[in-house]
Amino acid sequence: MSWIETIDTEDWDGELGAMRDRVADPKTGEVDHIMAVHSLNARSLAAHDVLYQSAMRGTATLRKVDRELIAVLVSSINECHY
Repeated sequence: MSWIETIDTEDWDGELGAMRDRVADPKTGEVDHIMAVHSLNARSLAAHDVLYQSAMRGTATLRKVDRELIAVLVSSINECHY
């Protein structure tokens, strides 16, 4: 759980609600906290999603698992326990 105020995903409506399915985990249907922290600013959520999609699917030179491993390493170095 983040310390940043968020809107419960069940209460997302309008522009925010329209993005819910796009940013939710396809397997669980849940929105990760890293995305939910943008719930007070739908434009920020959209921008984060574009950045994430580009980083995780933007090139053919790295496999998805390699990208995830890099993300884990960077988070560890930054002491980010997400």
